[in-house]
Amino acid sequence: MSSDLEPFNVYLQRWGVRAAGKPVVTATSDLLPVSLRGSPEGLPAMIKVTRDADERIGGQVLQWWGGHGAARVYASDPASGALLMERAMGSQDLLRMALAGEDDAATACICHTLAQLHSHRASDPPEHLLPLADFFRSLAPMAQREGGLMADCAMVTQELLHDQREQVVLHGDAHHRNILDFGQRGWLAIDPKRVSGERYYDYVNVLCNPDLPSCTDPLRFARQLAVIVDVAGLERQRLLRWVMAHAALSAAWFLEDGSHSQAHQELAVAHLARQALA
Repeated sequence: MSSDLEPFNVYLQRWGVRAAGKPVVTATSDLLPVSLRGSPEGLPAMIKVTRDADERIGGQVLQWWGGHGAARVYASDPASGALLMERAMGSQDLLRMALAGEDDAATACICHTLAQLHSHRASDPPEHLLPLADFFRSLAPMAQREGGLMADCAMVTQELLHDQREQVVLHGDAHHRNILDFGQRGWLAIDPKRVSGERYYDYVNVLCNPDLPSCTDPLRFARQLAVIVDVAGLERQRLLRWVMAHAALSAAWFLEDGSHSQAHQELAVAHLARQALA
């Protein structure tokens, strides 16, 4: 086998699959498209080998979801956290849809997928999930440094975290590129985080996604807010407060990385949410 397949060799042999493309390397993981042997057309799958402890627990969340609203996990290696998972082969893309006049449909797809993820499971969730308060640990120190709108958002965040409702295992990063087209199986989530908390939090990325240049457009914000409230059955005012919280957290993460323009964009979304609350 070629040297670029070396990280995957043990899993190719163990799970009896064959490579069906070139490896992809991300900041935390190595991925390889594969085909399952023994199926008529070589069912498409993906091997994911992660180097990150949080990603490993996220993989356990994906497995716990059991293919309901999420990609199926066909096999896993508990020692390393490696996964053999369903691979998306559909031609549609939610980010492209949102940028090409189908924003309402993209938002509805995300809402429907999240409803499946948040539905009751018979078994207990994975251990070692982080409470949502831990997820927000970067916000308070940055808000103290920056003041202004970020400080206001941090106050709203503390109120929300101390009064969480309808707590579920969250996806934690449900943006347009983490919900993919799986053809006949529909829109399914990949790459969950290891976090639990109020279900409202999972809807914020529809409005805060920094990959969407239109996220700071007041008309787009108001329209997609209305779509989420209608499709997901959420309370508008509470969702707006969670948007303030997450937009400020996202800005804090960008500031930690020195990405000031992207932080400014996220704070512009927080400003839209605060205006809508008035």
